[in-house]
Amino acid sequence: MTRSAIESHASTDRRVIAGEAYGTGTHLAARQRLYQAQRPRHDLPAIAATHLADVTGTVADIGCGNGWYLRHLRQHRPDLTVVGVDLSAGILANLRPPLVVADAQALPFASGSFQAVLAMHMLYHLPDSDAGLRELTRVLTSGGTLIVSTNARADKRELDQLWSQAAADVLGTPEGPHRISLSDRFPLDDAPAHLAQHFDDVRLVDLRGVISVTEPAPVIAHFASYQAWAADSGVPFIATLARAEQRLTETIERDGAFTITCQSGMLICRAPAEPRQ
Repeated sequence: MTRSAIESHASTDRRVIAGEAYGTGTHLAARQRLYQAQRPRHDLPAIAATHLADVTGTVADIGCGNGWYLRHLRQHRPDLTVVGVDLSAGILANLRPPLVVADAQALPFASGSFQAVLAMHMLYHLPDSDAGLRELTRVLTSGGTLIVSTNARADKRELDQLWSQAAADVLGTPEGPHRISLSDRFPLDDAPAHLAQHFDDVRLVDLRGVISVTEPAPVIAHFASYQAWAADSGVPFIATLARAEQRLTETIERDGAFTITCQSGMLICRAPAEPRQ
């Protein structure tokens, strides 16, 4: 099975998404913590809120996960009604309502229900991203705002190399398989053109930066957060994780730090005034 075929199946499996991957907020929080060491530091919820400055009424956070954006908007924009929506009931357990358990491709809302919608690092989990985008357009008011975020194909390439090297060591091969990359199904490289097929005035907010770690824990926790897809990784997951920690420790001892290059972005889109044919 090719890498793209594995990822297409693994990252869109609804049982995995609603269960082991995001049944709680633990794995997602591990990925979010890695960014605490990024420079420049991007306050993503605050950036999103800036682009909602002129929005009034009701906002939906589709795929809200552990509520990172949800909590910020409710605290700093109490004038808005912010609805959290996620496929996983478990990850919503510690958030306050209004909350809805729903599939982004079949939202239980009337057309034109929201003045703005957030879809942050989640479109790559949809089996059909175009169907999801049509559904987001449907629930938005005419001219409403959609905010999307995702990563570029080259994002965190140093982690890909570290995992592949560790996997090669475990397998005894010259080169090991790549780690599962969720965003490859909806990469930043293609996202502006893809979104422009559904939305008007697509603008990119560049969120590039560099993460430098001086101890292995945040990187290993990041790797471990993908254990839900261990069966699709093509390598003994726990053994590869342990070998990656050894390699990472050696690199930090030699160089003083391990550097990761981040390439991600946020896209601000305007829903068309008239439905597209």
